[in-house]
Amino acid sequence: MRFPQISRSLRQLSTYLLAIALGVLLTVSTLQVLPSQAEPAPTVTALDTSNLIAQRQSPASAAIGSTSFVTAAVNRVGSAVVRIDTERTITRRADPFFEDPFFRRFFGDSLPQQMPSEQLRGLGSGFIIDKSGLVLTNAHVVDKADKVTVRLKDGRTFEGKVQGIDEVTDLAVVKINAGNDLPVAPLGSSNNVQVGDWAIAVGNPLGFDNTVTLGIISTLKRSSAQVGISDKRLDFIQTDAAINPGNSGGPLLNGQGEVIGINTAIRPDAMGIGFAIPIDKAKAIAAQLQRDGKVAHPYLGVQMLTLTPDLAKQNNTDPNSPIQIPEINGVFVMRVVPNSPAASAGIRRGDVILQVDGKAITSAEQLQNVVEDSRLGQILQVKVQRGNQTQQISVRTAELQNAS
Repeated sequence: MRFPQISRSLRQLSTYLLAIALGVLLTVSTLQVLPSQAEPAPTVTALDTSNLIAQRQSPASAAIGSTSFVTAAVNRVGSAVVRIDTERTITRRADPFFEDPFFRRFFGDSLPQQMPSEQLRGLGSGFIIDKSGLVLTNAHVVDKADKVTVRLKDGRTFEGKVQGIDEVTDLAVVKINAGNDLPVAPLGSSNNVQVGDWAIAVGNPLGFDNTVTLGIISTLKRSSAQVGISDKRLDFIQTDAAINPGNSGGPLLNGQGEVIGINTAIRPDAMGIGFAIPIDKAKAIAAQLQRDGKVAHPYLGVQMLTLTPDLAKQNNTDPNSPIQIPEINGVFVMRVVPNSPAASAGIRRGDVILQVDGKAITSAEQLQNVVEDSRLGQILQVKVQRGNQTQQISVRTAELQNAS
């Protein structure tokens, strides 16, 4: 009776052993066929772990990091950023009432002989562009100032002399005598700036010295007309880096600590939007201000509006419209300044400027840039449409005497 049981137990054991052997054989064959999946996992060292962690960081975290690129940029240029304090004394005109002889005889010497003077103080920023003590800033920071004081980051103060002002581009150069060992801000190129690049604003907003704010480049070539500054001829860099009163004239930096713009054009109704003059434009203007003390800007003498077919159609379908406008793309002449080059050449109100020197003109900003890039006294061939006819008019540019 026991032998059959032993026999069955042996057969079951043999079956189990055969199954195990087959399993081992299949596993070995799988490892030989798929060696890439069977390779042992690499040993992760402490250095490898740090690399893995760094790869998992967000782009912003990796960019800023524990040792911020902002710190490096500010350290590179910070000592060259200055504070500019200005003073201006004004005397208000006396009321004509006090000049009347009758009241003079009646009141005698009790009437004031002269209105009291008032002293106005201003605050702005700037940065040193040459070891000899040349400081670049905004024109509106030092315009009409009786006294200019330049304060360095290390606490030294110097009297500044305004070497030149250009109201049209809102730029000015100030000279201080402080030896030849001054720190100089490295100038970059605004032509290399792209939307989305880092933007670092440095200056003295609201009187808080040595303030730094961080943002990005929001857009490029924002025209002064779009910004709401009709008396300027600029295409601004727009940024969301915080810019407040007192920042004017200070540098806008890229991530490498190079100056790419000059902070300016603060709009009181803007929320998180600031504007800067491109540094490439500022370089050219600063060189002329150092040499001549002013910049000559050519002009035609027209007030203009960008015209599109839709805009013209809206005008033409209005029964109260005084004129009919050609439904085309161009620049509509709203007004011709008396005694201007345009007036002398025969351009009239209601003309639509189509071309200048054979180049199609489709916006007021484009026409302004073409004129700005011309030479004083240059004859421009202007093609206009007047009613149903086109005419070619030769206009000789002249110097713009007053920014307003």
